[in-house]
Amino acid sequence: QVQLVESGGRLVQAGDSLRLSCAASGRTLSTTTMGWFRQAPGKEREFVAVISWRGSSTYIADSVKGRFTVSRDNAKNTVYLQMNSLKPEDTAVYFCAGRQGSGLIQAGESYDYWGQGTQVTVSS
Repeated sequence: QVQLVESGGRLVQAGDSLRLSCAASGRTLSTTTMGWFRQAPGKEREFVAVISWRGSSTYIADSVKGRFTVSRDNAKNTVYLQMNSLKPEDTAVYFCAGRQGSGLIQAGESYDYWGQGTQVTVSS
């Protein structure tokens, strides 16, 4: 079983930057599409970003486009979510997820593996 572990979440102020990391066990990232999702209190889980196997293609949700970027380092089996100009509405638990297959899929139901999540809190 593939295991994913997110880290980097913490309390920050509006306008700050933060980078989240997602570490995968073994050598699983080289052929795995990786996505980021988030869930705020009382809200449904929403798509944030996705990156292809080689990291050459990405798709970012409109709600965070221009502020967030996603990248990966397959040699380290790690995926990153760089978050800039953070807003209070970005407060949520952030999850990384992986799927075996190609395509920049946004639907969470299509992902096979999920991390436990890391809390990001943005104060005004």
